[in-house]
Amino acid sequence: MSQTPRTFSHIGLSVPDLDAAVKFYADVLGFYVVMQPTEAFEDDSAIGVMCTDVFGPGWVSLRIAHLSTADGIGIEIFEFPGNYAPDEKLEHKRHGAFHFAVQDPDVEGLTKAIVAAGGRQRMPIREYFPGEKPYRMVYVEDPFGIVFEIYSHSYELTYSAGAYAS
Repeated sequence: MSQTPRTFSHIGLSVPDLDAAVKFYADVLGFYVVMQPTEAFEDDSAIGVMCTDVFGPGWVSLRIAHLSTADGIGIEIFEFPGNYAPDEKLEHKRHGAFHFAVQDPDVEGLTKAIVAAGGRQRMPIREYFPGEKPYRMVYVEDPFGIVFEIYSHSYELTYSAGAYAS
C-alpha cells in the first residue's frame, strides 16, 4: 500500500434548513454551488440505495446540496427530516470530527461577515506568534450551530513554524 498522503475530498454537514445553509456558505464563505438543493428518497435509485447502505432502512427521504471551496474541497450539506441540534455545540471530547477549518487572510473581515449573517464568534482572534508572524485563527459558528475555524495562513505553513514550541 502506498504511503503517499491522500487528498481531502469533502465533508458532510447536517443542517436544519438546507436552503439557508446553501445561501450562507455561498454568500458568506464564497463556496461554489455545484448542485442546488435536491431531494433524495429511499428507493431503488443509485442515490437511494447508497443512502440506505449508509443510514440503514427507514430513512425515507432527505434533502442534499453540494458546494465546493476554491481549492476543490466538497461541502456536502444535508437536511434530514426530524433533525435536531445537539445539546452541546462543541462536543470536543466525543470521538469523531468536531470542527473543520477554512483559510482566509482577512480573518477579522470574515468573522464579522459570519456574525452579521447570524453566526457567532466563539473566542477572540488569536495569534500563533505574537509580534513575530502574522498567523491568526478564530473559532466561529455558522447560523446553524456548526463550529468551524478560520486560519489566516495555510495549515502546513502555520504548524511547520513550530506553533507550540516554547
